[in-house]
This record gives sequence, C-alpha cells and structure tokens, in this order.
Amino acid sequence: MDIAAQWELARLLAALRRDGRQQSGLVARLVPPDNATAYRVAGLVAEELGWPVLGWKIAAMKEEMQRALRTDQPIYGRVFFARETPASFVHARLASPIPEVEYQARLGADLPPRDRPYSQEEVTDAVGSLHPGLELAECRFIHDSAFPPLPAILADGAGSGTIVYGPAITDWKTRDIAGQEATLSTNGRLRRKGTAAAALDHPMVPLTWLANELSRTGVGMKAGQMISTGTLTGMLAPKPGEEYVADFGPFGSVSVIFT
Repeated sequence: MDIAAQWELARLLAALRRDGRQQSGLVARLVPPDNATAYRVAGLVAEELGWPVLGWKIAAMKEEMQRALRTDQPIYGRVFFARETPASFVHARLASPIPEVEYQARLGADLPPRDRPYSQEEVTDAVGSLHPGLELAECRFIHDSAFPPLPAILADGAGSGTIVYGPAITDWKTRDIAGQEATLSTNGRLRRKGTAAAALDHPMVPLTWLANELSRTGVGMKAGQMISTGTLTGMLAPKPGEEYVADFGPFGSVSVIFT
C-alpha cells in the first residue's frame, strides 16, 4: 500500500469522523495489508484531523476479547474526546456506539519513546490518577456483511470514540483495583459484571503494554492524556432512551444517557 493510498484512506476516515458518518465496507485497495501499515494510517488520520489527542484506548488484552475483535494481539487507537460523568449523547449523532466499562488512567508524566522497555513500575509511577469510566467505542464502518478486515478498523483508531470518566479513585495504588467487581446496568437493570483481574490482570498491565508499543513506534504518550485500559464487561449496543451506568462500588460510578 503506497503512501498515496494511505493518505486516501486517512482522508476518508477523517471525513467520516468530522461528519459523524459511517459507510458500508471499504474498497480492497484501501484495506491496509498489515497492522503496522494500519497504525501508520491512524497517525495520518490524526494529522489530517488536526484535533488534540486527548488519550488512547486499549482493547483485546486477553483471548476472549481477541476472538471477538478478530485479532491475536491487543490493539489500540487515539482518542479525541473525553467528558466527565454524567454525560448525555444524541444516539443518532454517534457511529454505532458501544459503552464499555473501563478503568481510565490519566498520565501525570510523559512516557516518550526510548531504547529500553518501560517496566510496569515505571508506568505506574507515571500515572497521575485512576478513574472509573465508560468508553463509548465507535466505528466508521457499518457492521454488515461488507464489514472490512481488522487493519481497516485499526486505521480507524481501533474504533475509538469518547472516554467518559468519574472522579479520581483515592489511594488507588494501595486498593484492590484488580479484584473490585464492576457492573454495567441499563435503565437500572443489571446487564454485565466483571473484574480487572479476569479481563486485564490489572489496568497497569495493558497500560505498560501500550507505553512500550508507542515507544517502539516512536510515538509516545503525553502527561494529561487519558488511557482507557480495556473493557471489564464486554460489549453492548445501546438504544435511544437508555441510560447506562458503570458501577465500580467504592471506587465510584459513571453514567451515560442516550437521547
């Protein structure tokens, strides 16, 4: 895939994001041939948009989610929107939103590219705060029979949308983040539950993985960016009129209403 085709795809994806639109399928010549090319296109999309990168999303840390997302490794993408709870969204203006219960880590220090890998201890020290949250994943491609291969989705920021987050968790480094059950409810009805231990081991595990991926590829992460560390409860498709609440027990809750 030459650079002209990469830019053509990047401009298409940027236009779909700007306009809040989706499309069915993607012509074969614009499907990136591999993940590395797809991530380069995602960088071109960010360049074309010119929007500040407010954070990153991580998905598919473990085998179950990897199967669901058609990958054999974790994936990531840039996030351009972040809001505090409670948040309200017009459903029709989103691209097939999927609310996912996730811990959100806000960096207090840069994690720039470097020659040696980051340790989990170093990455943990770089986190300024940890928050309960919901990621509203979105995809610029309609999930129909023409849904394109994974590299097209990676070029689209791995389906990134908006991070919604609650107040910082007090003393999070000394609390049982991994073992705390989180639930997802719709209009007061329990739909899903899970823990970081089962889905991620701990939020710092995917965050360390991402720090090293972005270091290896010369991108890095910046202080102030919010990283959505991976779903604890799987994926659900909301409808207009529904309220989704992610409840992290003593760590707080986050709510999103779709109008």
